Amino acid sequence: MKNEYQPLTATLLDTLATIVGPDNLSTAEADRSQRAFDVSSHTPRLSDVVVWPQTADQVAAVLKFANEQQIPVTAWGAGTSVEGNPIPLFGGILLSTEKMNAVIQVHADDLQVTVEAGKKYKELNQELEPLGLFFPPDPGGDATIGGMLANNAAGPKAVKYGACKDNVLRCQVALADGRIIQVGSRSIKQSSGYDLLHLFVGSEGTLGVITEATLKLLPLPKYVSAVVASFDAVGAAVQAVVKIKGGGLDPAALEFIDAQTIAMINTVGGLSLDHNHTLFMEFHATHESALHLGLERVKQICTELGARTFTATTDPAERKKLWYGRHHAYDYAQEYYVDKKLLTLDAAIPISHYPAIVEQIEQSLSKHNVAGHMLGHAGDGNMHVLLPYDDSNYGRAVAFHKELIQRALELGGTATGEHGVGIGKVGYMRQEHGPALDVMRSIKQTLDPNNILNPGKIFPGERTSS
Repeated sequence: MKNEYQPLTATLLDTLATIVGPDNLSTAEADRSQRAFDVSSHTPRLSDVVVWPQTADQVAAVLKFANEQQIPVTAWGAGTSVEGNPIPLFGGILLSTEKMNAVIQVHADDLQVTVEAGKKYKELNQELEPLGLFFPPDPGGDATIGGMLANNAAGPKAVKYGACKDNVLRCQVALADGRIIQVGSRSIKQSSGYDLLHLFVGSEGTLGVITEATLKLLPLPKYVSAVVASFDAVGAAVQAVVKIKGGGLDPAALEFIDAQTIAMINTVGGLSLDHNHTLFMEFHATHESALHLGLERVKQICTELGARTFTATTDPAERKKLWYGRHHAYDYAQEYYVDKKLLTLDAAIPISHYPAIVEQIEQSLSKHNVAGHMLGHAGDGNMHVLLPYDDSNYGRAVAFHKELIQRALELGGTATGEHGVGIGKVGYMRQEHGPALDVMRSIKQTLDPNNILNPGKIFPGERTSS
């Protein structure tokens, strides 16, 4: 796929302004700079213009215009991704869904909600709470629904409730040629034609722009308990993960955090957790007796494996404090390593191989003499490693990254469990997918023949600058 794009002239900008309205377009450097990066350490890139469409028809019209003029378009939600997914590598149009943030309809009896793509999921759950409902995916950053779907975001609760792909029923999508299509259905059971819904989920805005979605909801759990267990040995903590999952205990969240990360969270976040390898867990139940029985079994497993501490709480304030520390680990790392950048990894493997990937990480960190923080959604085999780096150890950090991905693939896993490909994982796509990557290219070519949609992402070998 070639990237030969046209510059945005004054005349073309005037045409754009007629599509979205002059108040919904900006070439100001401040607006472009604010949307030139995400929370990753990937190099920011300025778009030529930011547009804020307010309807799906406007999104479609912008894409049709850009396709006809061969101008790249990068969709933007909230910039919370960590792989450079929404960075406009080739300039052009930055299409922000920030003004498309309405809840269209709550289908309470069906446990569904239809929202515009720019709705932030935390705000959505706040609005759903009085109805006793919630949308389960919880990636941590205040992401938009459109961005979460485009990235197939997940988070800690995916171990019980699944990722975004498991919690969406229908999407409205604007295509590069200006068509607006509906994919999926509000019916829970769907067996009609190709599954185009899940083609767009996880496509990172390279096949179309999601403008609206109907999501699955769940009743808020009646009984919730947070559990923290700490271990002297990392191997014991990881074995506890495997046993808890294998014991049919169905945790709503099961997180592994190594001792170095706990120390960082305590220092920056002001917590006082036991300075050891730690499991954060959460359990949901409809009956209090079932919750207590499960907690007793979890305590037994952790005690048998030599847990140093084991604490369970049903107090909402205590739970919130604990999860705030976990959710903000990346932010804490940025503050802790203020003079360094962060390389973030999110390989995933089958749960039975979690001990093997932890062993690989420990060996590789030592081999390359780099510092690293392990924290992961252990319950579904997802491991994150935060690597602080600067010019002095960048090469060693990259070597570590490569070895970890290689090992994850050898174990039947993937280069990215939830962060998406973006910029950082492009180089591993051929290794992971082989000839299937060519099929992906064919689909991309069919839906986006001029390669205007988020170019430079997912597919290796494309230029990354204009």
